[in-house]
Amino acid sequence: MRAPQLVALGLTSLALQGCLARAAVDVVTLPVKVVSAGVDAATESQSEADEKRGREIRKREERLGQLERDYDKAMERCGDGNDEACDKAQAIRAEQRALMQDVPDED
Repeated sequence: MRAPQLVALGLTSLALQGCLARAAVDVVTLPVKVVSAGVDAATESQSEADEKRGREIRKREERLGQLERDYDKAMERCGDGNDEACDKAQAIRAEQRALMQDVPDED
């Protein structure tokens, strides 16, 4: 009667060793996984940086295009003698210059 209990106890202890070992590995590797996930979230890959830069460039180009159209309209009205349109054209040109300062020179 005692033999089956001993065999069951032996098998149970062997099974628990695997569970305990797995739990120990999980506990030991958890800080590494947490830190690596934090680093991944905090850093930006080169492709992500390129995509972000591309979006910024497209937005700036769209804005410059809109400003150019607005400037042309304002200059046309300025030519017709509208002083307010002349002032608006100067303000638009100043905004265009400010946007163009952020554009790097291509060498």
